[in-house]
Amino acid sequence: MSRALFGLVLLGILAGCASSDPGTMRPPAAEQKPQPERVPPSEEVSDRIVAVVNNDAITLVEVQEAVAAYRQESRGRATDSDEDLGRQFLNRLIESRLQLQEAERDRVVVEDSEVDEELAERMKRFGAKDRTEVEAMIKSQGLTLEAVKKRVRDAVRIGKVIRRKVTLRISVTEDEINQYLAQNRDKLETGLTYHARHILVIPDGGTDAAWESARIRAELIRALLADGADFGDLARKHSRDASAKDGGDLGTLKRGELAPEIETHILALNAGEISRPHRSQLGFHLFRLEAKEMLEGGALQRARQQVKDILFRQKYETRLEAWLKEIKQRAIIEVRL
Repeated sequence: MSRALFGLVLLGILAGCASSDPGTMRPPAAEQKPQPERVPPSEEVSDRIVAVVNNDAITLVEVQEAVAAYRQESRGRATDSDEDLGRQFLNRLIESRLQLQEAERDRVVVEDSEVDEELAERMKRFGAKDRTEVEAMIKSQGLTLEAVKKRVRDAVRIGKVIRRKVTLRISVTEDEINQYLAQNRDKLETGLTYHARHILVIPDGGTDAAWESARIRAELIRALLADGADFGDLARKHSRDASAKDGGDLGTLKRGELAPEIETHILALNAGEISRPHRSQLGFHLFRLEAKEMLEGGALQRARQQVKDILFRQKYETRLEAWLKEIKQRAIIEVRL
C-alpha cells in the first residue's frame, strides 16, 4: 500500500473523529468560567491551545492534522485557504468534543469488541489487506494503533450518543408519507418507464392547405388503426419519423426523456389506446401507448420507502442541529484562534 493510499485509508479509519485524545472530560463549572490556560514559552506554536470546551482543550496541531487529512483526501480540489479550513474544522472539533462530553455524562460505554469490529470494517472498506500492514503504516506516520483505536472508540461513542439523543427520537408516520406522496407524485414518478409507438405525418409545404391535408391524412390513419389495422405496417408506410423502420416503435422510455408536451400527450393514454393527431412544429403525431409503469404495487412500495427515508433524513438533520445548538448553549466555549 502506497503512502498516499494509506493516507486515505487512515483518514477513513479516523472519519468522524479528527481530534486527538480529548483528555479527561469534566462537567462545566457551575458558576465560574475557566480562566485561559497559559502556554509555556518553550512549547511549540503548533501545540498551543486554540479552544477550550468545558475545560477540555483543543490544540492547533489537532486542527492542522484535520486540515491536512482533508486536503489529502480532496487531492488538490480544495480551494479554501488553510485559515478558512482551520475555522471550519475547529468548529467540527468543538462539536465533536461536546458530543463526547454528552456521552460521558450519559455514561455511554463502548466495548473493545465494538472498536475492533468498527476498525476491521473501516479497514475492509478502504482496501487494507491485513492488520499487520495497517499497523506498520500507522507506525510510519508517527502514530500508534492504540491512538487510532482511541479515535475509533470516540467515533463509535459519538454514534451511540447521537442514536440515543437524536435517531431514536424520530418517527415518520403513514399520514406524513401519504401527504408527501400526494404533493410530490410527479417528482416520484420520474424514472418510471413506458413503451409507445409513433407515426409522424409531415405536411408537403408550409401553407395552411398543406397542414390541413396532413391533418386529414393523420385522421384517416387513426381510423384505420381503430378498425384493427397493424400499427407497425402503417408506420412503415406513412410515418416520416426515424422510428418508421421499426414500425414506429419508440422502445422503452423513462419519463422525462421526451419533450414534456409530447410525453404528457402519451401518458394521458391508457395501454392500447391511440391518441388523436397532435400538432407540433414538425407535423401531426399519432401515438399508441403499449404499456406504462404506474406508482402502484412494487413501484409504490419502493416510492413509500424512498419517501420515508427522505422525511427521516429531514427530521434527523433538524433534530441533530437543534441538539447541537442546545449543548452549545449550555457549554462554556472559549475560542482562541
